[in-house]
This record gives sequence, C-alpha cells and structure tokens, in this order.
Amino acid sequence: MLVLLGTGVVANVALAKNKGFNGGFLMVNIGWGLAVFCGVIVAYNSGAHLNPAVTLGLVASGAKEFGSGVPVNFISIVVYIAAELIGAIIGAVFCWLAYKQHFDEEPDPANKLGVFSTGPAIRSYAWNFITEVIGTFVLVFVVIGFGGGRQGDGGLAALGALPVALLVIVIGTSLGGPTGYAINPARDLGPRIAHAFLPIKGKGSSDWAYSWVPVAGPIVGGVLAGWASLILLPVIKVATGA
Repeated sequence: MLVLLGTGVVANVALAKNKGFNGGFLMVNIGWGLAVFCGVIVAYNSGAHLNPAVTLGLVASGAKEFGSGVPVNFISIVVYIAAELIGAIIGAVFCWLAYKQHFDEEPDPANKLGVFSTGPAIRSYAWNFITEVIGTFVLVFVVIGFGGGRQGDGGLAALGALPVALLVIVIGTSLGGPTGYAINPARDLGPRIAHAFLPIKGKGSSDWAYSWVPVAGPIVGGVLAGWASLILLPVIKVATGA
C-alpha cells in the first residue's frame, strides 16, 4: 500500500499526459506522507512496520517485541525486513500496471526510473549518503519519541498513523531535495528491482551504481537514531491496573 500510493503520486507528476503532470515536489511530498498514513493503517498487525530502517532502529533502541507480541530475535528481524522488501516490489508492480500506457508514452527513461526509485539532484555519493543518514535519523528518532521513548512493547503499534504521515511530509519538504529522500531501504530497493525486471518500454538503466546509497544511508541513520534514543529519549512508564 505504501509503495503503490507513493510511487503512484510520482508517476502522476512525472509521466507525460497524466492529469497530475508537473504537479511539483510538494505534491509528491504530500502524496508520500499520505501513502505512509495508509500503509500504517493497514499494517497494524505487524506493528506498522513498513521500513527496515525503522525496524532496525527499534531493535537498536532495545525493543523487546514487534507488533502483536512478536518477540525481537534474528528470525523475526529477517522475516520483517524480507516482508517489507517483497511488499515494496509488489506495490511497484501494481503502480506500473496502473500507469502502463503512460510509461509507454513517456520518452525520458530518467522519468520512468524516477517513479520507482530515488536519485540525487547533485550526484555525490558521500554527500548523498550523509543526507539519507540525517533524514532517516530524524524519521526514526521522532518515531521512537512518538511511542514514549524506547519501545519495548509492540514497536509502532501505539502510534497514530497521522503523526507519522506528517513527519514524512516535513522530512520531504525540509531534507528531501538533495536525494529525493528514500529514508527507507525497501522503498527504494524493492521498486528498483521491479524496474529492472518489468517489461517497461524504453526504460533504460536501473542505476545500480547509486542503489547502495538509499539502502545503506537509511540503515545507518535508523540504527544511530535507535542508539541515540537510549540516551536522549526517556522511557515513559505507563501504570496499569490489575
């Protein structure tokens, strides 16, 4: 749901002959934020895990459980991240199906790839990496703060979807310009894989040379945010009656 709607808004803005063509970066930011809102709503059973950087950030923060009482261990971490990546690939495929005719009509391969994955405004791998680290740090650090400090009981399940959506929008409008703000390894890698295998007319390269940046940067930023929360975010204890 996240990637279907998120890549969908980019397709609407970037591909020729769409009613939203040239809608601008703000439209993309709002669309991605609301895509996160929808993704969080329907992923409640997992604790709303949509992003490996958030999953790993919560692990680094000392979380004991993911959604629905799933204990944090090596197997659950691998399963969650694999599911996030597979979901992203599926979402990208459905986006392509929805905009199939517009992909066929679009003459610029870069615009086609831009629907699926991020790319830098100024290509500098080191600085692009730093931008993704900072953006993802903000995302994960604030998400942990939403949950009342280090989240040991259920990860994101206690979060409302709207605050997360607004957080994604503000990251996009504030920090998204240099790289298009992946801030989610699955969000970038899954659609990039889909771009590579889908029979898209005149699609060009999938830009694998850049692909490590929106994967490694968010992972580093998420883990750093989890570690920082151990020191900077107090744990809120909620008293419960018997």
